[in-house]
Amino acid sequence: MTTVTSQQRPVPATAGPAAVVRAPGRLTGVALMTGSAASTQLGAATAALAFPVLGPAGVVAIRQWVAAAVLGTAIRPRFASFTWPQWRLVLALAVVFATMNLSLYAAIGTIGLGLAVTLEFLGPLSVALAASRRGTDLGSALVAAAAVVVLARPRPATSYAGIALALLAAACWAGYILVNRAAGASLPGSQGPAAAACLSALLYVPVGVWALASHPVTAPALGRAATAGVLCSAIPMTADLLALRRVPARFFGVFMSVNPVFAALTGLIVLGQSLPPADWLAIAAIVAANMVSALPVTAGARRRQPGGRYRGRSSVPHRSARPWPRPGRRG
Repeated sequence: MTTVTSQQRPVPATAGPAAVVRAPGRLTGVALMTGSAASTQLGAATAALAFPVLGPAGVVAIRQWVAAAVLGTAIRPRFASFTWPQWRLVLALAVVFATMNLSLYAAIGTIGLGLAVTLEFLGPLSVALAASRRGTDLGSALVAAAAVVVLARPRPATSYAGIALALLAAACWAGYILVNRAAGASLPGSQGPAAAACLSALLYVPVGVWALASHPVTAPALGRAATAGVLCSAIPMTADLLALRRVPARFFGVFMSVNPVFAALTGLIVLGQSLPPADWLAIAAIVAANMVSALPVTAGARRRQPGGRYRGRSSVPHRSARPWPRPGRRG
């Protein structure tokens, strides 16, 4: 007779093979998301190392060309099949790509990686909060606003131009989410973002030519800019696709909210950009606000209202999934 020890507990018959691999799959998903976040922020830091030679505009141009090559090869947009309404959405995404990445990189060169990425995350947070009526989300908005006040407080080294550039990147990210929703409903798969990345690369041809012609180009600077394109597009895109097969979408959204911390730590380690304690607290507050807004609504919070609506439920289905591209992933 065979005995079953505590280390040989049988798997319930209703669980199926998925129950056996669920825990390892979740851990693999977390590892993939961690690698994706680290790759994105390391790519941004690598790009910043090329700023003294190429300038933010030159680095962004090269990064856009590399990202377009990666996305264009992997997805192969079918430009000839686009209708004019679809072209309008693609053109809008391309303009958002071009403005967002340039403003973010210019902000990184002025106020540092950690603060720039943190302020940029106000874009998707604003979209999520605008679609919600939960009291906790109102509290999240107030916490985020207070954190911005702390980050923008007057100091001898305060660069209001850099803060404005980061907020412009945040506004572009919010616009990206809204336009990309329409593009996703109109174009199959990732055709919209891939096509927009290719058009954005074309928009950067004159900018890149001017930047490369007006700066003393060196091989290390070109290599760093190209590496940033790979680290910020190819690696995170692949890792995110694999991670979403192993973890729930809402867990992915909550985990993504920690990216400002990754950015601040990368800025500290790679670029030597230290932050005072008050800035770390403000970053933590914005991360917490993002995480709270990404959490699903509990059953107790969905109290029935007149007209069949539920209080606390977002008007956008599955809001916690949040299809955000992280900095550097958007073409």
